[in-house]
Amino acid sequence: MPPADESAGPAIPVGSPPTAGALRAASRDGVTGAAAVERNGRELDAATAWERLLKVRDGADAEAAGLVQGPDGRWRWAGAACAEATRLAELYLPLCLAGPRYAWAQLGQSLDGFIAARTGDAIYVTGEEDRRHLHRLRALADAVVVGAGTVVTDDPRLTVRDCAGTSPVRVVLDRSGRLSPRCHLFTDGAAPTLRLVGVGADVPEQDGVQVLRLPAADAGFAPREVLAALAGRGLGRVLVEGGGVTVSRFLRERALHRLYLTVAPVLIGDGVPGLRFPGEPRMRDALRAPTRRGHLGEDTLFELDLRPGGTRPGQPAGDQQTEAGQARHEGAHAVDHGDREALRGA
Repeated sequence: MPPADESAGPAIPVGSPPTAGALRAASRDGVTGAAAVERNGRELDAATAWERLLKVRDGADAEAAGLVQGPDGRWRWAGAACAEATRLAELYLPLCLAGPRYAWAQLGQSLDGFIAARTGDAIYVTGEEDRRHLHRLRALADAVVVGAGTVVTDDPRLTVRDCAGTSPVRVVLDRSGRLSPRCHLFTDGAAPTLRLVGVGADVPEQDGVQVLRLPAADAGFAPREVLAALAGRGLGRVLVEGGGVTVSRFLRERALHRLYLTVAPVLIGDGVPGLRFPGEPRMRDALRAPTRRGHLGEDTLFELDLRPGGTRPGQPAGDQQTEAGQARHEGAHAVDHGDREALRGA
């Protein structure tokens, strides 16, 4: 991965081979099978690494997948691994180990902050590698959430197609019940679909589409109420995929734990904006989250840790807070949607 500008936060690391001590520890602890050093002398390839990561939800799963935790708290493959396998572990283990209640969002935008042209055309703002990244984020989620505006504009499928993995439950925020019953999400049967509508909305019954009614204000559903309703159905790991209005609302209400923002080297000039929320009048009070930075082809990925306690108004991202939670034992943090101090910048 190309070197990163440290002023923008540390790069998403490529990783390093496990130390001899770590390998001896793995052997001493009786680690076998996938968790042992690859005995056939071949490097762990990217496809196999991803298949293993899909099964990781806690430390025991990580060990069974062939990962060892070093003295710095970071997990690495115990055996020889190709560069892409190492990168996958570095980038996605924070989500794998985040626990059963975790919400993250993803947006792809231009350098000037737009997610589509003024006509709504967004094919494509970011490149192929970012689209594959998005499909991996879907594969790690129990549910993927989009607003009705995204469905009207894009008619998306929201399935996992560019990588191995199971498609999440597709959740559509359709307060007024305005969406056409003919859109892909309601007709293709490619994955379970949940339609969230207001209490008084009149929507038809459709095969393969469950309807859940929630109280809603004129501005839409309360993000934390949406997450609570999904968790009540066993959907605790949630990707908020779009569009900009929906992601901004979840960010503003402090309902997100992590944000992946991919910036493409293109200028749109006048289009559909990405993140928009009431900002602070002084820069020193703006939201500054611990951030990692890396590359997805020609695009630049920014990964923001938005968890309470990791983010403060005006606080720079210190080096000790930027290793995607691994050094802070990410999996040990319980997800909280309660009434802690709000993020003033959001």
